[in-house]
Amino acid sequence: MSLLALKLAGLLSILFAALVSLRFFAFAYGDEESPGHARVPIPPPEEIAKLPPDGGPRYNRLVFEKSPYLLQHAGNPVDWFPWGDEAFEKAKKEGKPVFLSIGYSTCHWCHVMERESFEDEEVAVLLNREFVAIKVDREEREDVDGVYMEVCLALTGRGGWPLTIVMAPDRRPFYAATYLPKRGGLQGPGLMDVLEGLSRRWKSDRASLLESADGIVRHVTPERAALESGETPALPGKDLLARAAADLAGFYDPEFGGFGRSPKFPAPHNYSFLLSWWHRSGDESARSMATKSLEAMRLGGIFDQVGLGFHRYSTDREWLTPHFEKMLYDQATMTIASVEAFLATGDAFHANVAREVIEYVFRVLRSPDGAFYSAEDADSEGEEGRFYLFTKKELVEILGPDDGGFVASLFGATEEGNYFEERGSGRTGKNILHLETRIDDDGKTVARWASARKKLFEAREKRVHPHLDDKILTSWNGLMISALARAAQALNDDAFAAAGAKAAEFVWTRLRRASDGRLLRRWREGEAAFLGHIDDYAYTIQACLDLYEATFEPVWLERAIVLERDMTRLFADAGAGGYFFDGADGEKLLVRRKEVYDGAIPSGNSVALLTLLRLERMTGERGYGKRAEASLAAFASTVAAGPSAYAQFLVGLDFAVGPTREIVIAGKTPGDDGARAMIRAVRERYLPRKVVLFRPDGEDGALISKLAPYTADQASRGGRATAYVCSNFACLLPTTDVLELKKSLETR
Repeated sequence: MSLLALKLAGLLSILFAALVSLRFFAFAYGDEESPGHARVPIPPPEEIAKLPPDGGPRYNRLVFEKSPYLLQHAGNPVDWFPWGDEAFEKAKKEGKPVFLSIGYSTCHWCHVMERESFEDEEVAVLLNREFVAIKVDREEREDVDGVYMEVCLALTGRGGWPLTIVMAPDRRPFYAATYLPKRGGLQGPGLMDVLEGLSRRWKSDRASLLESADGIVRHVTPERAALESGETPALPGKDLLARAAADLAGFYDPEFGGFGRSPKFPAPHNYSFLLSWWHRSGDESARSMATKSLEAMRLGGIFDQVGLGFHRYSTDREWLTPHFEKMLYDQATMTIASVEAFLATGDAFHANVAREVIEYVFRVLRSPDGAFYSAEDADSEGEEGRFYLFTKKELVEILGPDDGGFVASLFGATEEGNYFEERGSGRTGKNILHLETRIDDDGKTVARWASARKKLFEAREKRVHPHLDDKILTSWNGLMISALARAAQALNDDAFAAAGAKAAEFVWTRLRRASDGRLLRRWREGEAAFLGHIDDYAYTIQACLDLYEATFEPVWLERAIVLERDMTRLFADAGAGGYFFDGADGEKLLVRRKEVYDGAIPSGNSVALLTLLRLERMTGERGYGKRAEASLAAFASTVAAGPSAYAQFLVGLDFAVGPTREIVIAGKTPGDDGARAMIRAVRERYLPRKVVLFRPDGEDGALISKLAPYTADQASRGGRATAYVCSNFACLLPTTDVLELKKSLETR
């Protein structure tokens, strides 16, 4: 979500006050403990094929979709449509407004709103009679979600999911909120209140609603998005990096790590930036902020101490009580940050965190074909966190009195429990396991905990598991592939690279349209669908470059070059620089957005910037650098207004400012003893501004020389692996001495 939208919130509240008498709310408060609820089971494909177009009496049109989120709502009494022309044509023909609800399958408050409202017959009768209702999976249609989230931010000053929008049949919105209870109370109106009020207004005063919609559209038009470019400013430099580091220091929580108070999100790209700033400046406080925060998260309740992997975020300052869903992108980005922390400190604690997260991903989120599923839900049996919590009594029953007491003491479990719902009502006796301090320096404690953990894990596996969202998203797989490739290099584990390559092959063969190579966004049950966005391209290019550096197989560099060519053709803003979120061949929405804000995951523009710079250094092709400079110029003023909100973009800026290192190792094969030693010398160091190529001797080197012509004369010398190192537009003499190579890498 762009900073621009947040800045507009105050202005828009004034502009629209005279136009709209309705108040716009975005609620996020808890419900009473919810009993489990059974969704209508989805029939097998052969039975679905026999259903009428509207789904019949038991289902609605969502039964024909592949999205796990849409299928969760296929048995609702609401007459849901998927996003598409059919719904809008119906609304236009019948003269009804459109009710748009956006969420995702592992979203806790989406489940609450479904239980309270969308499974409720009274709500369904009103929605079906007065509106045309559309459901969207934000993870499938991030383009649609992004446009209407901008609307919600502008109108309410906040956003989140479930996202609730009401609009005219021509797709102009005039109402926005997030979660709404069925009926209102002290905190504002409920869904029924809103629907009844909007229905009356639509019939009696439609002109004012449409006038409001016009005002909203004017503030999210392509012209306004283009303001992010403006007149081309001077390219940003090191001073902006220093400002961002200072800003982050101002937000830093020195007691518990992380930024702000609560809720706290992992935001691993913040730590990537801080580590790169430490490497550039020598500022030890920047490295300390990163490593302390990463350590605190691993010890806290946000990390699943029994089953491994990170939960979505912490609801409190201390990292104790998480929102329990587990997202693939969090596992990927936390792995990357942990690997970087290991390289920057040499502390094996961070290397072990990366291995633990990968273990979880392989066990739970890896598909039989090697690609990666999207997420695990926060809820099981209708209750958030139920799967993960233990009473002290349960610990003793599972482990016996001695080990049960040991684990309770080690992980802060008490008879009273430490888990409380968001509204403050206690869950008596239930505990989130967390550590007060590291235990990795005590071998006896580590061994005892490992034995106890195995028993707790086996006992927990017998519980009802949270829902698994088994759709495969191109962009998130790109992030996980990068994480595996980087872990393979830093941790010297070829199995990680092999797993990443298998997932990348899945993306290349199943999520690219055969007719023209167009990347698609989602795969599920044998179907690839929806045009990929800028993040699908940028993350996949990044994954290919990381895989190349992990394996030195030229095919990955070739594929990165092919995908970059398509990315530029489909997404580049040739006039103002940077990349649009949607491709030129995509659906025409209210606005063709161009984002750079780094939220829960880095923006496509931020990742694209760094991939362009890496491609320029790897291939010597200046065109990549020119496109990177255009992006830097396009977003310079936006980033300068609040640099700490653009941490991943600043990682790219750090690379652009340099000095970078271009390292070519020439030899027989990467597995040759001499070459392996040189590769290891590079990989064991934290070098955030480097690219590495391997040029095989003889005919095998011809392909790399074709992709990177400057390597044509960089061959091994005297039959020994040889390193060529260039930095800051100057090259050192080639060396066959590993110690000499290490020495050349020591300076910042």
